[in-house]
Amino acid sequence: MTVLPIRLFGDPVLSTRASELTEYNDSLRTLVADMTETMKHAGGVGLAANQVGVLRRVFVFDCSHVPGGLSGHVINPVWEPEGEEKEEGIEGCLSIPDISLSIPRYRSVRLRGTDMEGNPLAITASGLLARCIQHETDHLDGVLYLKHAQAQERKEAMAQIRAAAWFQEGRK
Repeated sequence: MTVLPIRLFGDPVLSTRASELTEYNDSLRTLVADMTETMKHAGGVGLAANQVGVLRRVFVFDCSHVPGGLSGHVINPVWEPEGEEKEEGIEGCLSIPDISLSIPRYRSVRLRGTDMEGNPLAITASGLLARCIQHETDHLDGVLYLKHAQAQERKEAMAQIRAAAWFQEGRK
């Protein structure tokens, strides 16, 4: 397994919609393994393929540290809310280091997709896993969590991003 470089805010791949996967092969299995290793190495709970420069609809997750939490991966994810109830929660992102914002998300969701072998999977999730599913699927749609923040919080976060050493370095 390989730890892949994580793409940072400003990289166009993060604002590009990923394509559906149609081939289930060794290349996909390697991608899932490498993404899982990368996520764990970075200390994240989720990682979408475009965060490592791959425009395919796959994400990995590890919420196993919370009660009832799961870890795994999803190919071609599609989710829908379970009810209308939303909750605010603090989110961060491996592609936007050191920035955490309060983001409203559905409290509970139903996720459908496949595993890396092409087998169908379905998960009903709440709490951290529901938040992770929504966040990572947003990535695959080319949407960053900043978009869901209140305008003033987003403005303050953008000022922090522009001043961050990692952002300045990426602009050279």
